[in-house]
Amino acid sequence: MIDAPAPARRWWPPIIPAAVIVAIAVLGPVLAPHSAEHGIGISFQRPGGAAWLGGDRLGRDVWSQLLRGGWGLLLLAAVIATVVTGCAAVLGAVAALRPRLGGWIERAADLGMLLPPVLAILLFMLSWPESGALGLVIVAVIAGTPYTARVFAAAASGVTRAGFMEAAQARGEHLGYLVFRELLPNLRETLLTQLGLRFVEAMYLVSTAAFLQLPTSLGDANWAIMVRENASGILLNPAAVLAPSLAIGLLAVSVNSAVVAFGRGRRDL
Repeated sequence: MIDAPAPARRWWPPIIPAAVIVAIAVLGPVLAPHSAEHGIGISFQRPGGAAWLGGDRLGRDVWSQLLRGGWGLLLLAAVIATVVTGCAAVLGAVAALRPRLGGWIERAADLGMLLPPVLAILLFMLSWPESGALGLVIVAVIAGTPYTARVFAAAASGVTRAGFMEAAQARGEHLGYLVFRELLPNLRETLLTQLGLRFVEAMYLVSTAAFLQLPTSLGDANWAIMVRENASGILLNPAAVLAPSLAIGLLAVSVNSAVVAFGRGRRDL
């Protein structure tokens, strides 16, 4: 008797929470019932009535602030994660094909790990505060790329010994062809996994920088600033602090889970 094939796993359910949270962050400014500065009552007003999450320290609607505060963090984190992953994938692939360059990448990663990204951001942003969000992206990319490239180099080292890679090198294909046509397409799952992890790290860095009010171009209405400004009234209206904190965590974790699930689904197809 032949066993029936196991049903294919559904990989798309983990994507639903991330899609919902990202949609809220993107469309939030349009859906917000009040403007950023609209007051609804006293400071740290308790939730009730039309104010589902109560008021913040200035008596503004926390729900409206929550809807308006995710877009900037999401955009910056996505840009950082995409650039870091793309640059690291190319560097890692080149390092696997050119071992001498791989040694330099390992040394750069070891040196980069000696300076934590948060400390690098503090040093750079405090020295050049006018750099704004662009400066934050540059520092985050420089700090995150070497270590991630090392991960890609380790994953690519096994692929370079495959028969199709040896055949391509025997044909005399140039380095760009080997990297973009042969090697990287076979690292899709690693690429997607690292993209999710880099997004989590980028959310951490962007939220920390916004909490410290380093990139002033992020404005006053974002989740990290909400946590900072309303921390003094957490006992009066906990929602003013817990809601944006939970939103940051849910956004990072759900997007990471969705990217990993998408990568596994593509592999199983």
